[in-house]
Amino acid sequence: MRILLIHTGGTIGMIETKDGFAPKAGVLEDAVQGLTASGEIAASVSIHALEPLIDSAQATPADWIRIARCINDAHATCDAVVVTHGTDTLAYTAGALCLALPGLDKPVIVTGSMLPLTVEGNDGLDNLRGALNAAGTGKPGVWVQFAGRLLHGARVRKSHSSAFDAFEAETSTAAPLIDADRAGLNVLFPQKVGVFSVTPGPFTDVLAFSIEHCDGLVLRCYGSGTAPDTPEMRAALGRARDRQIPIIAVSQCPEGGMKLGTYAAGQVMRDNNVVDGRDTTPEMAYIKLHFALSLHDTYEERCRFLAQSQVGEFGL
Repeated sequence: MRILLIHTGGTIGMIETKDGFAPKAGVLEDAVQGLTASGEIAASVSIHALEPLIDSAQATPADWIRIARCINDAHATCDAVVVTHGTDTLAYTAGALCLALPGLDKPVIVTGSMLPLTVEGNDGLDNLRGALNAAGTGKPGVWVQFAGRLLHGARVRKSHSSAFDAFEAETSTAAPLIDADRAGLNVLFPQKVGVFSVTPGPFTDVLAFSIEHCDGLVLRCYGSGTAPDTPEMRAALGRARDRQIPIIAVSQCPEGGMKLGTYAAGQVMRDNNVVDGRDTTPEMAYIKLHFALSLHDTYEERCRFLAQSQVGEFGL
């Protein structure tokens, strides 16, 4: 078993300094060497550290493709991949890898930690061990190994800011990958994607501005898919429809998802071609918009891509 470990940065490879946690070369390498030397991991593990390492809070869609390209380039030389990543945007990267790697025929396991490997009582060693073991036994697709659980890469979200068990994901019968005849890479191009959260008495001038300046928009709605049906909201969403700016709606509730049409208060979105994101996470909706805009040329194709489950990202 040949495992490629791509170290992108993040807490797992840091040390404690007088100014706070900071990256240090060799931390992850020493941990992997310890696991293989003890016989806990029997695989051959090669490590590729990205340069420069990514602060996950500073990660961009270009970094998603940077990681995906490393995986694609190594396709013929490894049996599985582990990606270590900062937890702040780990869910975004995992979801993006699902869409970026059509024809993926091996497991890609994304992990990280809430405390560095160098801190006593850390969760990093268990997560690293778990990810390497999952790489050896997992099914093809992009998965997140964290706190002893293997989670669907297109449905995962960070649910706690400090607990070791920081991630959750709904289950899915669809694997977190795009079926294709051979392995490939879906490359993103720069896109202006906005996010607008509905609030009581929303300041729709911000929504209207976003629609004039964005290529696509994630609309975070109430509950099962409602928003204020006001003249201002109708005007803004109507302008998006006229400008052919795709909008995908998702629920502000972390569980349960949404279904446009459940309540009459969702009519304003149905009238203006807003795509029902069902129980897609806000992270995945944002990712999916980037891919819809990059991979498809027409408004109709983009809306169709958003409305269809690509990698098991929604289940309702």
